[in-house]
Amino acid sequence: MPQEILETEPEALLYEKSIQDEDVRPMDLSELLREGTKESHDQAQNNTFIQDFLNGHIKWEDFKLFTTVLYFTYSALEEEIERNKEHPAFAPLYFPLELHRTDALVKDLKYLYGEDWKDKIQCSQAMKRYAERIHHVGQQEPELLVAHAYTRYMGDLSGVQVLKKVAQRTLHLSSTGEGSQFYYFDNISSIQQFKQLYRARMNILDVDNSTKAQIVEESKKAYQFNMQVFDEFYKIGSKKEVQNGGLPVHDGKGDIRKNPYYAAKQGAGETSGCSFHVAMAVCRHPTVQFLIAAAAGVLFWYLM
Repeated sequence: MPQEILETEPEALLYEKSIQDEDVRPMDLSELLREGTKESHDQAQNNTFIQDFLNGHIKWEDFKLFTTVLYFTYSALEEEIERNKEHPAFAPLYFPLELHRTDALVKDLKYLYGEDWKDKIQCSQAMKRYAERIHHVGQQEPELLVAHAYTRYMGDLSGVQVLKKVAQRTLHLSSTGEGSQFYYFDNISSIQQFKQLYRARMNILDVDNSTKAQIVEESKKAYQFNMQVFDEFYKIGSKKEVQNGGLPVHDGKGDIRKNPYYAAKQGAGETSGCSFHVAMAVCRHPTVQFLIAAAAGVLFWYLM
């Protein structure tokens, strides 16, 4: 089975005719994961750092730390994926060209920190615990590795376009990808169709119902590990600073709600953390400028 996957052209993989969402059954692994992790997904939606990210409230140093967290996550995950690429409980999900992020993150870290980036980054305590769990699963319980791959890759594919635009606009990153290579899945021509393919491959994994239940529980743990990492990251990150005049930069494109980590409730009624930037942004509105000019004219006439 693994050899057949590797010898198939990536483009062909994206358009397998057998993939149809309506074909899923209640006991399919993809359906069990979707239903079994709903509560964890809802909890992840409230992550403070990601909410700030989506609203443009992120500093350059915070973005560098965020990229570092992603590097430690994916280097651990993809090391174990390589170890288990021929294991029957994972082999159908081996898509290194389409999914693997470590090489892209190395390019981003070189851009953000310089050629000596390895000497400048550190693995936090929460991140260390998460990486240790991934390594334990890959080496001791490889049948559960799909839980970590599913939680990361499917989430990233769902929200990657939104975060890419936010990062590029808020931090003025180049649209050609310098510093944001992580967000480019160049070997996937249709994200939606690839996600359907991935779910279909999950449903043919050589695992019994008992193992499926364990995979769902492991996916919940993956959510918890990620939330702990982001909570820790938010606490150690530098003080928030509103960029781009404090106005939200999410343009509404992409479906951020489907991303287990990047999903964020941009609750109505929330105000910016910087009153000055909000005031300046409001003052730039044409109508407000007209009213200010009119008021100034009246005041000038009165003083005359």
